[in-house]
Amino acid sequence: MKGINPLAIAAIAAVAAIVLPFVGSDYAISFSIQLLIFLVLAYSWNWIGGYAGYTHFGQVGFFGIGAYVGSLLNFHYGVPWYLAAVAAAVAGAVVALPLGGAMLRLKGPYFAIGMFGLARVLEAFALGFDSITGGGTGIYLKPVSDLRPIYYAVAAVAFVLLLLTWKLDNSRLGLKLLAIREDESAAESLGIPTTRLKIGTFVASAIAPAAMGSIYAVYLGFIDPPTAFAPNMELTTIAMVLLGGMGTVLGPLVGAVALSVVNEVLWANYPQIYLACVGVIVLLAVLFMPRGIVSLGMKSGWLRIGRPLFRSLAARAGQAAS
Repeated sequence: MKGINPLAIAAIAAVAAIVLPFVGSDYAISFSIQLLIFLVLAYSWNWIGGYAGYTHFGQVGFFGIGAYVGSLLNFHYGVPWYLAAVAAAVAGAVVALPLGGAMLRLKGPYFAIGMFGLARVLEAFALGFDSITGGGTGIYLKPVSDLRPIYYAVAAVAFVLLLLTWKLDNSRLGLKLLAIREDESAAESLGIPTTRLKIGTFVASAIAPAAMGSIYAVYLGFIDPPTAFAPNMELTTIAMVLLGGMGTVLGPLVGAVALSVVNEVLWANYPQIYLACVGVIVLLAVLFMPRGIVSLGMKSGWLRIGRPLFRSLAARAGQAAS
């Protein structure tokens, strides 16, 4: 069977994204912005959590940092939202560099819990320093009359992350990260610079979420600590990656689209119990498709994207070190 080309899927998605604002309603554009923001978060998380194997609950921390950096620049200094988003991305990288050097010394649940604690510390900081952040009142931004520029900006970032993930999946760097995920000690013994690669991947995974936080604040016209550092946003992002397939090219895309559509349909029809329904769906998916939808398709043979799913660790690590 001929495999599906990720570049072809990316081209189709790009055309659909360009056309949507001209044929879709305001609701469709708004829904698409939220979906694309989650898609960016999912792809970014997949680099460090899916490929490197360092799963964590702190991605929303960088999202919140970006939200406040962008909002403060826009509110106090009148910086245009797109330049504020660039500044937020830089701030995310600056924070992630020393943080990665410290936090990546931890492994497994300790790293995950440490990153979760970081997000809660940042939320408390935003609440406490109300003279800067507005505290619980938050920051109100000038409403955006036209969502199309925001939509295209977020779509462009999502498209770039899709292509970068495809490049990563087909590169020696991707093999080295997979080797770290499977057995970090073995990877070190083969000469792979694990510390440098982990920190670099961690910093890279923080840049786009920080930019999305800034754009999200402009999209809402408002930001406060519970919104900027919402735990449910982190959990939704991870659920999307798990549902689609961790460490795969199309996993975050499939998971983000599937979970967003299901979430929207359930919310419209069963607003009182939709969160419980979504939770049950994700639980069943993890139980019966532990490697995700994309990996199930790769195993069954109807989907052939990226690396063989069950290549032995020895082959992966050996190729990474060569």
